[in-house]
This record gives sequence, C-alpha cells and structure tokens, in this order.
Amino acid sequence: MSLKQDLSHLYHGHDAKARAFRFAILAFDISSILFFVASSLVHDEPWIYWVDAVIALFIIADLGARIWIEPNRMRMFRQLATWADIIVIITLLLPTLLESFLFLRVLRALRLLRSYRVLADLRGEFSFFRRNEDIIQSVVNLAVFVFVMTALVYVFQVRTNPKITNYIDALYFTVTALTTTGFGDITLEGTSGRLLSIVILLIGVSLFLRLVQTIFRPPHVSFECPDCGLKRHDTDAVHCKHCGRVLHIQTEGEGD
Repeated sequence: MSLKQDLSHLYHGHDAKARAFRFAILAFDISSILFFVASSLVHDEPWIYWVDAVIALFIIADLGARIWIEPNRMRMFRQLATWADIIVIITLLLPTLLESFLFLRVLRALRLLRSYRVLADLRGEFSFFRRNEDIIQSVVNLAVFVFVMTALVYVFQVRTNPKITNYIDALYFTVTALTTTGFGDITLEGTSGRLLSIVILLIGVSLFLRLVQTIFRPPHVSFECPDCGLKRHDTDAVHCKHCGRVLHIQTEGEGD
C-alpha cells in the first residue's frame, strides 16, 4: 500500500487505527485552542512563538495531507474549512503582524468539532455519547460560541481598553453580558466597543439562552414516528406524544 493510500485510510477509514488517528487530531486541536487562551496571559515570551511555529507545522502537514489525498482539489479549495486552516497558519507564523486576527484560529476547532466523521467515531466508540449526543453538541456549541465572543471582545479592546488585558478579562465581560448580570466593573470603550456590546446583547443573549435550555432540558431520543413524523421523543416513550402510535424505540438497556 502506498503512502497516499495509507493517509487516505487514516483520514477516512473505519478501523480502530483510523479512529485513533482522527481522535489524536481532535485532541491536538483542542490542546492548541487551550494554549492560545493560556498564552494570552503571557506577553512577548520567545517560547510562545516557538510553540506557535510548531503548531503551524502540524497544521501545514495536516492540510497538505488532506489536499494530497483529495480527488477533487478544486472543491476542497471552495470549502470554508480549508481557508480557515490557511488563516490559522498565517496567524501562527506572523503573530506580531497579525495579532488582531489571532481569534480566527478558532475556526479550525469549529470545523473539526462539526466533522461528521469525528461525530460518527464518537457515536461508535462511546455509548455515553450516543445517549447524550444532543446535550454534548449543545455544550460544545455553547463553549465555542462563548470563546468566539470572547475573542472578538479581546481583539477589539485589548489595545485600547486598560480593563481588558487578556482573554480572562474578555471572558469575564462576555459571560456577564450574555447572562445579563452586568456587574459594570468592565465595559467596552469606544464606538466599536458599544456596537459589539449591542451585538452581544441582541444576538448573543438569545442564542446563549437557547443553548443553555438545550443543555438542561430533559433528554430525548431521535426516532421518527412512522405516522406523524415527530422525530424527538422521551427516552422511555412507548407512545408518540403527537399521534399516539405505539413506538418501538431501540434502547441499549441500563447495564450498557
């Protein structure tokens, strides 16, 4: 088997080795996102730029491998995920010139966490994920949404607002704004800050509350009723709430 075939199998295969490879990529991206947040607390340390360069090399290798094994490369370059990776690489290799665009690195995590292949692997490997897939996806969506909002606050305020010096300050403001707590000790300055506050309040609060409701609402299972088409039912449902039809929802039992 050639190197190209080996790589294609790792990215698209179904065996344990291929799944472990994709989980490793996911773990790498989550770790890199955590590093980006932590490194915002430390300024102008040379080792940070070296770590950025190493992360960039890994992403270049990953992107290059996916381009090499892709049969339709033009279609790949029309995908947002591909350009998100390119933006991430540029911000990693030129951090001092493109500091205001560092938050765009999160786009790579968005692509991977939404990957059908990764989600399919999680469903296949872990019964806990199968039982709580909707809740887990909502938690991931909420975390990514808060991270993106925090990154926007940080990018637009870190140079002009003395109260926002790192991601933690920006995260504190974002959470208090999204939860409508509004302690008032940190506010966004300037016209751009006020406009961003309006965006967070008008768009963010509604989406934030919707995601939180999804996380804490009673669990449901996805099963389409043959008669009325209702797709969400209680985990212990025997009859469809909409039309009353007897349902045969497969379960894995309590001992799984």
